[in-house]
Amino acid sequence: MDKFNLNKTLFNKKDYQKTINTQFTELVPPPPEVVIEPTVEDFFQLYDQLFFEIPKNGNTNSHEYLVKRSSEYINENFVSEEFLALIEEVTDLREQLLDARKEIADLTISGSNTNL
Repeated sequence: MDKFNLNKTLFNKKDYQKTINTQFTELVPPPPEVVIEPTVEDFFQLYDQLFFEIPKNGNTNSHEYLVKRSSEYINENFVSEEFLALIEEVTDLREQLLDARKEIADLTISGSNTNL
């Protein structure tokens, strides 16, 4: 037959309460962590606070990115009125240039015909 030695540690009542947790806190699961989801209003308040810290341009985390992403979402191509005015001015200048080239070509042809 095998012999086993058992050791028993005894505490006096004061030491026992200081050493051993008798509240059963380890058996109670911790309360769930409360996660407060930001609202749209929270987003815009934070956006206004960070507005000048956000880079103007960039593939992510920039005003340019926000405009592109929002434009894709609403199926809009954002074109400013100033940009449209510039496009119209370029178109007019191209037409003027084309007219001037035609006039030069006509003058060149008529000048060469008179020399014959």
